[in-house]
Amino acid sequence: MKWKHLAFSIGVFLACTVSAAMAQPAGPTADYKIKTEYTSTSPDGTTTIEQYAKTDADGNYTWQFWARRQDKLTLLKPEQPDYAAGFRFTNDSQWLVRMQKTGAGYADLYLYRLGRQGFVAATPKPLSDLAWAYFESRPDFRKIRKPDFHIEADLVKGLDDNYRWMGENWPDCRYLLISLSVDVPPAGQYGQIRTVRGWHCRYDLQMGRFDMPPDFADNNAKAIAPAPE
Repeated sequence: MKWKHLAFSIGVFLACTVSAAMAQPAGPTADYKIKTEYTSTSPDGTTTIEQYAKTDADGNYTWQFWARRQDKLTLLKPEQPDYAAGFRFTNDSQWLVRMQKTGAGYADLYLYRLGRQGFVAATPKPLSDLAWAYFESRPDFRKIRKPDFHIEADLVKGLDDNYRWMGENWPDCRYLLISLSVDVPPAGQYGQIRTVRGWHCRYDLQMGRFDMPPDFADNNAKAIAPAPE
C-alpha cells in the first residue's frame, strides 16, 4: 500500500513538474530578436535583463522581457506592444522595477522579486494600479477633477542611493518612491490640463503596502493644486 502511495505521489510530482515546464517557456521563440541596446545588469552582476522584439507584416512591434540568471531565462510578464521598457534593481539585486511606456502620455510600473525560480511578479496587479488605488483612497483624490487620460505612474529617481539626494534616511533597499500624474480635458476647451502633477507615495517592499510620509505633504499639495485653464 505504501508503495502504491509513493508511486502515486511521484506521478503527481512529475505531472506538476511537466506542467510548470510547459507554463514557463525556456526562452524567446526564433521570431523574437534581442535588442542589445536595452540590456541591463543587476548590481551584483548575477542577473541580466534582455529585451526581445518581433515585428509583424505591418511593422508593429511586440516586446518580451527576459531575466537571465545562471544561464536560465525567466519571462517577465506581460508582453508589451510597441515599446521597450526601462528596468531598475534595488541595490541588493533582490527586487526589480519595470518602467513601461504604454502610449503617448501613459506609463505603468511592474514589480518583480527574486525567488527560487528567478524573478517573478511580486504583486497580483501592476504596481502602478495599486499606487493609483492607494491615491484614490486618500483625501487628496476628492480634491481633484477625476482622472481621464494621460495616466502615468513613474519611479522617482533615487533608488540607487535610497533617495538620500532628496534628504531621506530610509533603510537600504526598503522603499520605492512613486510619482503619479494625469490629465483631464479643460471645460469647453480643446486640449488637456494636468490635474495631478507628480503626486508622491511610498511603497514598502518588506510590508507590501503604501504610505505617504509627512515630508511628502508640500509636494503633494502642489501636485493637486488647481492649474489655470
